[in-house]
Amino acid sequence: MTSDTKRVGLNALHERLHRVLPNVQLTCQQLPQTPALKLWLLDELFPEQALEPGIVNAIMEEPPYWSFCWASGQVLAEFLINNPQWVKDRCVVDVGPGSGVVAIAAAQAGARKVIACDLDEDALTATAVNALENEVEIILSQNLDEALQEADLVTAADILYDRENLSLLTRFQQAERVLLADSRVPDLNPPGYQLLGEWQSCTWPDLGESSEYNGVRLFAAQP
Repeated sequence: MTSDTKRVGLNALHERLHRVLPNVQLTCQQLPQTPALKLWLLDELFPEQALEPGIVNAIMEEPPYWSFCWASGQVLAEFLINNPQWVKDRCVVDVGPGSGVVAIAAAQAGARKVIACDLDEDALTATAVNALENEVEIILSQNLDEALQEADLVTAADILYDRENLSLLTRFQQAERVLLADSRVPDLNPPGYQLLGEWQSCTWPDLGESSEYNGVRLFAAQP
């Protein structure tokens, strides 16, 4: 049943991906910074032929962001694996999971329960497929308020590409602890959060982004 569920999920993701990138496939890949963790990600970012303008526009309007592991996700996942005391025996709510990398790392590090919360069906499907690949259990949710009621720890990585999401940082503090990783807002200094440190990473597959997006800062809100 697990194999069938994963196959159905991958078929759905490929169908969605091929609407904008007809010649690109997802493959199961080890991450450079956390090789014990595997994700289904884009095999090849750019096909040999030039993309038609219509395809480029479609990518910009509805990017398949769940087919990448973003820099902040890699850093936060590695942090949880190396510091399992943050998640052990706790209920972790991962907001905006994308590929599911942070949620999966939390489960691997010993979380009692992991809830991945997103409004995007494709992101939840990608998270479910990748959870099956890594043999961990993750609950999927589209209701943030309900999820936060259960949360001992909230995690979020690279959700501030949209400044409107800044208001979420206050809501997250309903939980006892919050871990926030960001590479997009250089002047970020959210009230109630403390900077734990800065790490270097890059999105995988590598987008060739400006080096300014390779610096990931990790913030914590806690008692």
